[in-house]
Amino acid sequence: MRLQHKTALITGGAQGLGAAIARRFAEEGARVVICDLNAEIGEATAATLGGGAFFQRLDVACEADWKAAMAAVAERFGRLDILVNNAGINIREPIEEMAEGNFDKMLAINVKGPFLGIKHAIPLMRKGGGGSIINMSSICGLVGHKYTTEAYTVTKGAVTLLTKTVGVRYAKDNIRCNSIHPSTVDTPLVQILFQDPSKKEERLGEVPLGRLATERDVANAALYLASDEAAFLNGVALPVDGGLTAY
Repeated sequence: MRLQHKTALITGGAQGLGAAIARRFAEEGARVVICDLNAEIGEATAATLGGGAFFQRLDVACEADWKAAMAAVAERFGRLDILVNNAGINIREPIEEMAEGNFDKMLAINVKGPFLGIKHAIPLMRKGGGGSIINMSSICGLVGHKYTTEAYTVTKGAVTLLTKTVGVRYAKDNIRCNSIHPSTVDTPLVQILFQDPSKKEERLGEVPLGRLATERDVANAALYLASDEAAFLNGVALPVDGGLTAY
């Protein structure tokens, strides 16, 4: 059990990729805190995990919610070992058409959210002797991607360098910070996108391995970074992209 006795908080954990990571962590013995805005689905997901898992409502852009979440973790488990900043959105408007309010919303969720999460996780991790912070970035946090709009790339690029800075500054506290950079992940939303055959062709055609990333692929990468097996990985930007960024 690679995460036995460890406590993990996962944002956007009610469904999709966040829930896949939560399930993978629970399989390896972690006590999981599901954080999301959707209480009904979040509580249902937490109920399937066992091991003392629970749901905590969290708006990642709200500092008061982060304070409440960390207080709940401290009260129930007394420690936080793993933070996965997974919550994020993509409003698919190109730069010439993007409304200012939509850009602000993406910055608030995709950048401010991880920033606040890290801010409030560090004291609890330090108290417990260290921890692992995992930020969900994207291939768009590594390269310009012609099929992705500019605003999303801005937010994921910010997450990439936030990761490196935190990794450097807080290594002294035995707190590691790494980021994961998936290519297109096979989710229900992507299957809707792929109803357009041209979209499916373009996304599959750019991946040398010739398929999409699965949620399990990404969850396994998160598990590795969370585990003691990755004890000397810090400030790493880990692509889970089938070779897309190797071109």
